[in-house]
Amino acid sequence: MTEGLLSVEDLTISFLSEAGPLRVVDGISFAIGREVVALVGESGSGKSMTGRAIMGLLPRQADIRARRLEFDGQDLTALSPSGWNRLRGAGIGLILQDPKYSLNPAHRIGRQVEEALLLHARFSAGERRDRALDMLDKVGLPDPKRVYSSYPAALSGGMGQRAMIAAMLINRPKLLIADEPTSALDRGLQDQILTLLRSLTEELGMGLLLISHDLQQVSRYADRVMVMRRGRIEEEMASADLANAKSAYTRALWAARPSAATYGTHLPVYGEER
Repeated sequence: MTEGLLSVEDLTISFLSEAGPLRVVDGISFAIGREVVALVGESGSGKSMTGRAIMGLLPRQADIRARRLEFDGQDLTALSPSGWNRLRGAGIGLILQDPKYSLNPAHRIGRQVEEALLLHARFSAGERRDRALDMLDKVGLPDPKRVYSSYPAALSGGMGQRAMIAAMLINRPKLLIADEPTSALDRGLQDQILTLLRSLTEELGMGLLLISHDLQQVSRYADRVMVMRRGRIEEEMASADLANAKSAYTRALWAARPSAATYGTHLPVYGEER
């Protein structure tokens, strides 16, 4: 594994069920530096659970165990609730998939973008406003002053997603976790948002963990890809090497995206006989 901002060794997440402990993440290990890494898999593969474990956002019923779960020198397994509050939004940011549910409809965009500054830094009201306007501009929103004063209902889906990105980056975290950040958008907007995330990662010198089910799409923006299946990392490789994947499951994911070339044909399904 490459040493970096985040080091995960033998992470296991289980929940108690009627049949006994249900293991949803099964002893995975990886590291992330100042780069873009995609974690890809089908629904239920454990990828979102992994992201939430890194953020300390799993419910109390979850049994989380790891030989090592460390971010920037901090042992995440030993953090207190106040320690997590200091880390989230400052050291690690999280972007979710749908601004309709992530942005508070009762508050203006400017207030929501500034919230992390209120929690983690000491700036005057004018300084917070200037920083928020600068970040709204940096994420490519037209007329940042108008957006700053607007409520979420006045924004399109793509604009809402950019506003969420601005809110997560206002404190310049070292690591950003983006969990299906484009699934609520159309294809054109998806590519715009992923291009934006890639460019901001490079500009701000941070790490990005991009969680997605769309292997072919995220491979264009990630440096490395980890393919997850049934709670385990099936395969890990550079994005450029995906066409030559060794795992049959990875090859099936790689070939499964509908396109003009595959219209009217049967897409491959992992495990079926050919």
